Order: sequence, then structure tokens, then C-alpha cells
Amino acid sequence: MTPFLTGFIIILLFLSGVYVAAVMERWSVTGHVNWGGPVRSFLLLFAREEIKTRKHDKVFFETAPVLFIGVILLTISILPFGRGSVVIDLGTGALFINAALVYVMVALLMAGWAINGVYAMVGGWRALAQLIAYSMPVVMALTATVMRAESMFLTDIVESQQGLWNILYQPVGFILFYISALAITFLPPFDLPTARGELAGGVWADLTGARKLLFRLGRLTLVFTVSAAVVVLYLGGWMGPWLPDFVWTFLKTLLVAASFFAIGRFMPRIRHDHLLEYNWKYGVPLALYNIFQVGVVLLL
Repeated sequence: MTPFLTGFIIILLFLSGVYVAAVMERWSVTGHVNWGGPVRSFLLLFAREEIKTRKHDKVFFETAPVLFIGVILLTISILPFGRGSVVIDLGTGALFINAALVYVMVALLMAGWAINGVYAMVGGWRALAQLIAYSMPVVMALTATVMRAESMFLTDIVESQQGLWNILYQPVGFILFYISALAITFLPPFDLPTARGELAGGVWADLTGARKLLFRLGRLTLVFTVSAAVVVLYLGGWMGPWLPDFVWTFLKTLLVAASFFAIGRFMPRIRHDHLLEYNWKYGVPLALYNIFQVGVVLLL
């Protein structure tokens, strides 16, 4: 198979995965599987008139959605979907994941500020507090995977799982990264920045038309991207029998994304103060324990 054809198939699979994520998100809210729902929502938002608040911040209002999408696309570009199927194979790829996702928080805060609305501003500050807190377990969990691979190349991290996937080698790190991934994608029960029940949409409560569409598409792409990161770091990446390597990455990513939406459907939203309390009291100490455990295993 030629590199061009492989790249085309990977892009097609990724777009298909984002669409399936949109279907699963609707299922998690309504309880019904509607394959045509995302298309109707897309056309509705695309055709809707854009309404701007009187005293909005013009610079942030225009740049926040673009930054949100751009950062996610940068993260996608460093994730390996198969052997040799990576756009940018960074020597610091493991740390770049966390560094790039930090700007998701920046984009959400910019959007909350730009609208000049109460609900949006509260949602923006919630995003700031939530993502700052859960960036710590992400960095520490990434550190443990790097320790095992003795490299920050994401391809090397996948190859290091040849004999045993990291989900079994360091289960504490996997649990911490998985929970932090839910917080980074602000999915239930961590959907405090956009809480419909109390903030009527939060960060994008007052957005309409194309800008809201960009944020909705960006969030779905973010879910699929973070799911792919879980697969690369803990589920053996492209490893699997019979099927092409990038197909295995795609299937594993879909399963992780489905689990994200399924968990949110059956769990109540966590209070914002409890969310931060659980992280600093339990998440960070467990992440340090995971690094210690992996270090001891490697030494022995």
C-alpha cells in the first residue's frame, strides 16, 4: 500500500471516527442512536445567523474558535496511527501532548471572556481551574510511560509495549490519565465549563452560527484525539493481529471514545470544589506513587 493511499485511508477513518463520536455524544444525552442527527445539527448551525453581544472583545471573539481547532489539529499531527504513519515524529512528543492541550484551556478562557456574558465567564474560569488541576496527573502519567520506553518519541512508547501494554504494566497511571482525559475534554461528569443544567451552555452559551459550530466540531475532534492518545500511551497503539496497524488504532480509539460517553451517561456531575479537591488530595499523590512504582520495577 502506497504512503499516499495509507494517508488517505487514515484521514478518512479519522473523519469517520469524529462523526461516530458526534453520534455517541447525542446518544449520551438523548438515549437514542440517530445517525443523521449530526448532519442536521451541522446544517442548522451553519445556516443560523450569528448574534454578537454589544460589548464583546473583538480579538478574542474571532481568535478563540480558531485557536481551539488549531491546537487540536497540532496534537493530531504528532500521534502515530501506525508504523511510519505520523505527520510529525517529535523527539518530545510525549510532553508536547500536554503542552498543546493546555491551550485548550486558553481558548476556552478566551471564549468565556470575549462574549462578555455571566454564564460564559463562569464557564471559562471553571475550565481554567479544572484543566490546571488535571494537567498535573497527565504530566506525571506521561512521565511514567517515558520512563519505561526510555524515550519521548511516541513511536518508541508504542514499541515499548510489545510484550505488555502499559494498561497492565502501570494500571494506576492508566486510570489517572483516563480520568484526566475526561476532564480535559470536559465531558460528563466533568462538564463544568459547559454545564447545560446550571450555565445553559457555559463557555459557548451565547455563541451562535459558525463560531458555535467550530467549538462543537473542535470538542468532538478533541474527544477523538485524546482517545487516540490513550491508545498510543496505554493500549499498545497499532499492535494487533491480522488487520492493518492503522485499523487497530482506529478501532481501539473508537472503543475508548465510546467509553468516555458511556461513563458520562451514567454518572452525576461532580461539584467544582470536589473536582479540585479529589485531584489535589488523591490524584497527585497517586501519580507520584505510579512514578515510584514504575521506577522500582525498572530498577529490579
